[in-house]
Amino acid sequence: MQILMVALLIVIGILLFGFVIFFHELGHFLLAKAAKIKVNEFSIGMGPKLWGFGKGETAYTLRLLPIGGYCAMEGEDEDSDDPSSFGSKPVWRRILVVIAGGVFNIILGLVLMGLTLIPQEVFATTTISKFTEGAALEAAGGQVGDTIVAIDGYAVYSDRDMSFAMALANPEAVSVTVEREGKRLELGPFPMAYQEVDGRKVVSPEFYVLPEQRSFWGIVKRSFTYTVSMTRMVLESLKGIVTGRFGLNEIAGPVGTVQAISQAAEAGLSESFWKAAGNILQMIIMITVNLGVVNLLPLPALDGGRLLFLIWEGVTRRPVPAKYEGYVHAAGMMLLLGLMVVITFNDIARIFTG
Repeated sequence: MQILMVALLIVIGILLFGFVIFFHELGHFLLAKAAKIKVNEFSIGMGPKLWGFGKGETAYTLRLLPIGGYCAMEGEDEDSDDPSSFGSKPVWRRILVVIAGGVFNIILGLVLMGLTLIPQEVFATTTISKFTEGAALEAAGGQVGDTIVAIDGYAVYSDRDMSFAMALANPEAVSVTVEREGKRLELGPFPMAYQEVDGRKVVSPEFYVLPEQRSFWGIVKRSFTYTVSMTRMVLESLKGIVTGRFGLNEIAGPVGTVQAISQAAEAGLSESFWKAAGNILQMIIMITVNLGVVNLLPLPALDGGRLLFLIWEGVTRRPVPAKYEGYVHAAGMMLLLGLMVVITFNDIARIFTG
């Protein structure tokens, strides 16, 4: 029975992942239609076509591999004389179409975040209510009533920021900025207690924070602050990958994502089906925010890469020839696919090696 429940939750997770992709492409599609740009095909999935139909000028298709999707617009990757082509529209309209996918993903994360907050009776704040015995932060000058506003220079706007900052902090030398009676005080650096998590030293808080009762505006506010927190986590994690702080084993592709969904489902099922569903929903929120942020990075083959070319055109009043832009995006796609192959093999190896 447990195996069947996990399998069901994994299927739900994969369907939700497909919905995340659908919502991304829907953003491009709706803005393209609003800008009167011809959309040749709107596809969910990649690879061989499983099913499809045509309506008006657009073919709607479902494809075999649930690892992406696309909104193919006339003249997006090649020159076209069609008056409804992508390239024929003003730069500002094309910019809106290009960023729409990522923006829609972040909006989806915001809405789903609000749904996960509704059942909660209380929320955690960043204001200290009590220290444990021998707490290092108290010994360093922290007091009950202090509000934590930064840890090791990482700004803290919510309890999730605080948790993430502690996960990144070096337990041997932690610096904490608190706000007390309207003034900011720098405490540290000082050593803090830690726990071993997957071979890494993670700071133990050694303090409790004040609760905040649920309210309508509290849910709205936290939906925004938690989504912003997640966006910042994505950017900080990408920075960590570039600088070498995080290794390949801490990056997951599609296979690793499904494995993580399975683990989240199993962990939640130890309490209830709804807890497991909530765990999966939290992962989907992370995935959609990740997708939105990463797609807007100024990298070839991604929406952010296309945005860069459009900004160049807007500033210089001269577009980069479509074939040259196509070469850049093609090279970027090859690199991206190569990276995905490496990450997928690493995901598979991680499953077999534990």
